[in-house]
Amino acid sequence: MRRSNGLALVAVLWLVAALSITVAGLLQSVRTESRLGAQLRDDAQASAAAESAMQLVLQSLLAENKPVDRLIRTDVAWMDESIAVQAMPLNGYINLNAAPPELLAQMFQTAAGLPLDQANALAQAVLRERTTPGGSGMPPGFEAVEDLLRVPGIDYPLYAQVAPLLTADLPAGSGGVNPLAAPPAVLRVLAGGNDAAAAQYADARDTAGATANTQAMNTAWLSTAASRLLELQALVPLSDGAHIRVVRRYALTSQRLDGLPWRVFYARSFADPAPDSSP
Repeated sequence: MRRSNGLALVAVLWLVAALSITVAGLLQSVRTESRLGAQLRDDAQASAAAESAMQLVLQSLLAENKPVDRLIRTDVAWMDESIAVQAMPLNGYINLNAAPPELLAQMFQTAAGLPLDQANALAQAVLRERTTPGGSGMPPGFEAVEDLLRVPGIDYPLYAQVAPLLTADLPAGSGGVNPLAAPPAVLRVLAGGNDAAAAQYADARDTAGATANTQAMNTAWLSTAASRLLELQALVPLSDGAHIRVVRRYALTSQRLDGLPWRVFYARSFADPAPDSSP
């Protein structure tokens, strides 16, 4: 009898332990789902705020009726918050479908640290990929920057190093890069890897504009033409010090059926963590 009672007690204890583990797991799951739900809510609110701020900037640019030929930074007040917005003509990036092979080779050298011979070989491979006729008899070109991965010799680690400098959304054109719009990594390529010259130009263009000295750059790679294709980025602060960075690319068009004089053809969002506050 005592043995039976002992076995029953052990069984009850095992059952209590199993239930405790189950309840703890459920509580952890609830907490995780609650945090995820809060994050999704914050992301949705931040994206909506960013969209609103960017559209206000677009309206302002269109109201000025001036061609956009340089990087523009502004702060937009929205719902008791200040949202930093920048608008950049897309020709501030290197045009994958039109950049001269010398510029592509410099990009592979500067952004990926490749030796000259390998950089030149990859630049020629990109040129062949965009000019060799495909099955339709026409060169396929690059529809997206991700298509760079189909070029022989370009693996994902190399692609990840150069992709942020490129665009495949521009028409062929001259392949020139607009230094007034180019982000720092592209300026570094234009300056042949000269970090000091790139930084000096980035500071000078904010005040001197088109008269900023481009002597350190290869002028054959430059074009200060305006563009009707713009990339806008909005940085929305969160309560924990982190930010949601929302990126949209717009084509400024004539009035559309939806009443907007622009269309979105690219959309991404990123979470920028809060700065490390540890000592």
